[in-house]
Amino acid sequence: MSSFQNAFHFDSLVWDWVIGVYLFLAGMSAGAVMISIYLKRNVIDDCPSQNGIIRATAILAPLGIILGLLILVFHLTKPLSFWKILLNFNFTSVMSMGVILFQIYMLLLFAWLASLFYNDIQRIAGGILKKIPGANGALKLTQRFQNPLELTLASLAVLLAAYTGFLLSALKTYPLLNNPVLPILFLLSSLSSGAAACLLLGVIGFKEPMRSHSVRWIHRFEGPLVLFELFVLFAFFSGLYFGGGQKEVAVMAAIGGGFWSIWFWFGVVGLGMLAPLCMNAFGPLSWRHKRGYLALVTSLSLLGVLMLRTFILYAGQMTTV
Repeated sequence: MSSFQNAFHFDSLVWDWVIGVYLFLAGMSAGAVMISIYLKRNVIDDCPSQNGIIRATAILAPLGIILGLLILVFHLTKPLSFWKILLNFNFTSVMSMGVILFQIYMLLLFAWLASLFYNDIQRIAGGILKKIPGANGALKLTQRFQNPLELTLASLAVLLAAYTGFLLSALKTYPLLNNPVLPILFLLSSLSSGAAACLLLGVIGFKEPMRSHSVRWIHRFEGPLVLFELFVLFAFFSGLYFGGGQKEVAVMAAIGGGFWSIWFWFGVVGLGMLAPLCMNAFGPLSWRHKRGYLALVTSLSLLGVLMLRTFILYAGQMTTV
């Protein structure tokens, strides 16, 4: 069997690449929500519903979480029985607590989006809403309570971004995953993917001006975010390495050589972090204001986050205690 096949198929593997895609989509959704709520409250001066970044979030945030959950459902051994976990809660289970978090997050997400796009909804579906008892009243409530709604949603987005890290860190038999730094790393990578996805769809899809306040703020935010993410990665691996025993073995197996080491250094760190960082900081100024250049930079960032999630998932399961 080739080294490539060995990297994706080994005896201790439980969660495969499908879970990696789910982790990426859930994190991207949470990151987009956190960034858009901040922009709406502190950066955007005009109507938020007309802003390209907010419009991008209105698609990316629900789509990411719905696609992620659909991937999980069809990845189950008995997908048609998925509804049982939605109704039978176990408050001592990390997985069950995550299901509760997803449900509340989705409910508040749609309510917040309804409050933002109230006028658009009334213009497009006002006639239909009048025929549904209580629909208009519920829609008006989202506007009335928009401030507490978005503050609660922002808190849930932070929890959702970190939750995927908590979920993996609860696997005590895998020393690389059983690490308290992992939720912080996943929170930061969620912000990275959320920022990149919002820029990509907001600027390319919804024609948000390259020099708008929201786009410029995200550009200023991205650089320090990537640097801090690199620092957390260093803390993540150095803490494990100096922990000795199987922790040290897990680190060397992951980044000390072999397929996943190449994946990490050239894919995650090189293409996904350093390349976008350098392109944003040192690329010709005329290029940085072109949509094609932005599409390339944001695509590399998204690829880097997806590769990071996949790396953590696979490399983390290679070594057991």
